[in-house]
Amino acid sequence: MLTLEEILIAPPEPGTVVDPRELLGGRPHVELEIGCGKGGFLVRQATANPDRGYLGIEWANQIVHYAADRMVRRGLANVRLMRTDARHFVTYHLALESIQALHTYHPDPWPKKRHHKRRLFQPNFVTAAIRSLAPGARWAIQTDHADYFAWIREQLAPHIGRALEPVPFDDPGFGVQADRTMGTNFEIKYLREGRTIFQVAFRRSAGSEGVPPV
Repeated sequence: MLTLEEILIAPPEPGTVVDPRELLGGRPHVELEIGCGKGGFLVRQATANPDRGYLGIEWANQIVHYAADRMVRRGLANVRLMRTDARHFVTYHLALESIQALHTYHPDPWPKKRHHKRRLFQPNFVTAAIRSLAPGARWAIQTDHADYFAWIREQLAPHIGRALEPVPFDDPGFGVQADRTMGTNFEIKYLREGRTIFQVAFRRSAGSEGVPPV
């Protein structure tokens, strides 16, 4: 059984490249969740797929420690968590073509216009995220905020039909199903409140066309 210190790993040093497969014992299939919160989605997926590796990123210190403790208590050796800024990590540290799936559920919408620059989805983040996906890898995105969903689609538009191919959101193999909760805390809360949930998913095309360097 792994300890809390082994599951909750330190963010990378400046200038270093992180290959999540190396963090997870050389597992060839690794998925990344941005904003993993208390770890509900990761717990379910890591338990169901012990041969896969999962890396979760969360900024809130207390919450990521709570999530790490859940992994320890369940004896999940195929999960690593990191407290760091997701946009910076993906843009400057994540290895190319190193993940088989990227899960981005309910990122902070930063609704005020003066705060839009803080949103996760910016051109450099999108480009870096696509480059981190192995050919054929999936990217699933979900939000309850209509304006932010439009913003996300705008940031992704230059890559759709080139590096990104639209696919159905439903994919039980990746724990992604539109007709039931995925277990994230925000999703459960918002569904109970009756909010509309916006969802979109893509597959990384085999070629690198349309994915310029970050």
